[in-house]
Amino acid sequence: MARRAVVSVLGGALLASTVLGACASPVGLDPAPDASAPICAEVLRALPGSLAGAERRETTSQASRAWGDPPITLRCGVEPPGPTTDRCITVEAADGTSIDWVVAENDDVGPDAGSGQFAFTTYGRVPAVEVVVPVEYAGDDATSLLLDVGTAVGVIPQDRECLSLDDVS
Repeated sequence: MARRAVVSVLGGALLASTVLGACASPVGLDPAPDASAPICAEVLRALPGSLAGAERRETTSQASRAWGDPPITLRCGVEPPGPTTDRCITVEAADGTSIDWVVAENDDVGPDAGSGQFAFTTYGRVPAVEVVVPVEYAGDDATSLLLDVGTAVGVIPQDRECLSLDDVS
């Protein structure tokens, strides 16, 4: 009898989590111009199920992912940035994966525009990948979540690198 009660409680909890998960609305994202690029499917397959402690959510567009609420979003197939004077950082993982990102602090990007977000767009990769991070996840080191997506983004070959001020003097 006790075993049936445990199984019944666990089954009910599983059903409740499935129903509640199904009720969460998808994150509305505009599709990127090159979202249909075949390499974007490879990027999506390699992404983690959770990011910065936030679980994955459904999205409304192709070649995109979202995690948490407010959502951290990723879109593959965005327009690659050209040469820029915007801040560009290189995030290198312990395994040697190195990704260059153009950084923008912007209130006008992502699904929660106006709430303070950071936009990171890969530099030197075609198509480019955009990751929008709400300030709630940025903390002291927003680059840690870029490390978590770095292996996936690294499947897109890099043809240019960020330049430092030392490189141009």
